[in-house]
Amino acid sequence: MTTANAKTSMRDRLVEAASALFYTTGLRAVSVDKVIERAGTTKVTFYRHFKAKDDLVAAYLQASAQREREGVEAAFAAAGGDVRVALARLGELIGASACRPGFRGCAFINAAAEYPDADSAPRRVVDAHRAWYRSAFQDLVAPLGVPDPTAVAEDLLLLRDGAMVAGYLDDPAGLAASFARSSSAVVSAAR
Repeated sequence: MTTANAKTSMRDRLVEAASALFYTTGLRAVSVDKVIERAGTTKVTFYRHFKAKDDLVAAYLQASAQREREGVEAAFAAAGGDVRVALARLGELIGASACRPGFRGCAFINAAAEYPDADSAPRRVVDAHRAWYRSAFQDLVAPLGVPDPTAVAEDLLLLRDGAMVAGYLDDPAGLAASFARSSSAVVSAAR
């Protein structure tokens, strides 16, 4: 194994250890020492990979964003260009995610609450992920020729955020159906 691979591997272990702790306990509530203990490493090794805890939080959010984007892109691709089907599949994805046991909210909404400073590294990742969602929604509805795809994207993002919060309260099928109806109404109204 090369040194670069060892560093990547340890960095990944730190992010993985932090991910479980951050999501279940909260970003600010988890100390670097807890992450180091869970990863089975040392402070020296931790600080070789991350200058500060905020950098680890940003790495955790980036990994979460990548997984979420892959799921959304797969849901959209499986719809074969049908916007309503794509939004229904996204609703199913959100329902399955937000209603699963152990769900503690959207990692990005939670992070924004804990890091209100827009210049912090975690908040920049949150903002980039939201920008990605806006762009994905704009690209999804653009072929429909809606007059203001930016506004439609904002409305769909608002529905997505609400669905993530509703995951605490609803069942997956009900949440998915509600998201599908609401998102269809937004798209229909925009035409």
